[in-house]
Amino acid sequence: MTLRKPWPRNRLLLALPARVAKAIQPKLEPIELRHRDVLIDADTPLSHVYFPDEGVISVLAVYPDGTLIETATIGREGCTGFQAFFRARMSSMRLYVQVPGTAARMTRANFIAALEEHTAFAEIMQGYVQVFLEQVMISAGCNGTHGLTERLARWLLMHHDRTDGDVLPLTHDILAEMLGVQRPSVSHAVKRLNASGAIQSRRGNLLVKDRARLKRHSCECYDLLRLRIIHHLPKTYPEP
Repeated sequence: MTLRKPWPRNRLLLALPARVAKAIQPKLEPIELRHRDVLIDADTPLSHVYFPDEGVISVLAVYPDGTLIETATIGREGCTGFQAFFRARMSSMRLYVQVPGTAARMTRANFIAALEEHTAFAEIMQGYVQVFLEQVMISAGCNGTHGLTERLARWLLMHHDRTDGDVLPLTHDILAEMLGVQRPSVSHAVKRLNASGAIQSRRGNLLVKDRARLKRHSCECYDLLRLRIIHHLPKTYPEP
């Protein structure tokens, strides 16, 4: 693919010391993340690790009857290496492109080699795995405790952190999938945020008009996750 912006832009890769980044960059392949692409399916070889630059990858639990449950999302703040970090060879989850964008891809073999050869890389990955696990726990608590409008505001803030500019390429259908609810419920919550002046709903996307106002609609889980990122990772993420 043709790169039009500085690359890579993933926060974990940008946090690496220059020497380590220089050694790792030749092992990275730029790819496009296309909506609904399955990057790696459950119970298949864990062939690659993806470092998003922009867009969102959903981590889905797949049940025998075909039911899918989203357990976490990954953007430019992280990577899909939470399984490979523990030397897993098979994926237990489906990695699915929920919001299109771009990413850097590394083979599992090169990822493991980088962990073993570069202490700084291993330390950053260890910190991110802790953040990932805390995201799963925070999201589970949020889904069971907070209302849809609060959860939607939190998710929009997270996606705003994961993209460039204030226009988010999100449809009501994508939001319904992300939040695990019916489309009419999402449309009602979007209307509430739109009426408040926090966002503006457009055909095929949403505009963040007032981030501070959007944050007031969000539950405390957004700030909680941001604080966990700041605690476990280098200062590559803006403080809340």
